[in-house]
Amino acid sequence: MSQFFQIHMDTPQLRLVRQAVEAIHQGAVIVYPTDSGYALGCHLGDKNALDRIREIRQVPPQHNFTLVCSDLSEIAVYAQVSNTIYRLLRATTPGPYTFILPATREVPRRLQHPKRKTIGIRVPANPIARELLRELGEPIMSTTLILPGEQMPESDPYEIRQRLEHHVDLIIDGGFGSLEPSTVVDFTDDIPVIARQGLGSIEPFQRHD
Repeated sequence: MSQFFQIHMDTPQLRLVRQAVEAIHQGAVIVYPTDSGYALGCHLGDKNALDRIREIRQVPPQHNFTLVCSDLSEIAVYAQVSNTIYRLLRATTPGPYTFILPATREVPRRLQHPKRKTIGIRVPANPIARELLRELGEPIMSTTLILPGEQMPESDPYEIRQRLEHHVDLIIDGGFGSLEPSTVVDFTDDIPVIARQGLGSIEPFQRHD
């Protein structure tokens, strides 16, 4: 049965955050809040935890995961970012966006898109997620918590507990989440393409001729 931490949204309790980080280091699969609903996450290099997440979501091996990062400097380690893209990222992070970018060699091959060699990157604004990332010191390998047969991300931590307490190691209750997923912006060709419109405004990525 999973642990269940109630962490304050505005002032996350450092003791609980550090316990969550320790669980991630020990191979845990966690549920944690972002600014666009809840996500499943695990340690970047943990293949077993990654496979468990795939089983929970019932997604194929080629399903794309996202690296949830603490800031722009961390993004640059895992993704190739031009000056133009950097300016757009700086203007829109932290926030409810997922960016598809060319991956660097630091990204494990199993996390890259098999043909395009890209990676999804996110910098959330959610205070709990940000505190987790600060304490962890590296990205969390993540995917939106959309359960099999559902279309929208899970937003109620108590419903999540009922459905997943025997499948994950830790559930972080950070209050009710959004019912919308993040907006996905594809920068593969150095020009922003909206791959999915969600919670974040697309206006910053539209050309104004």
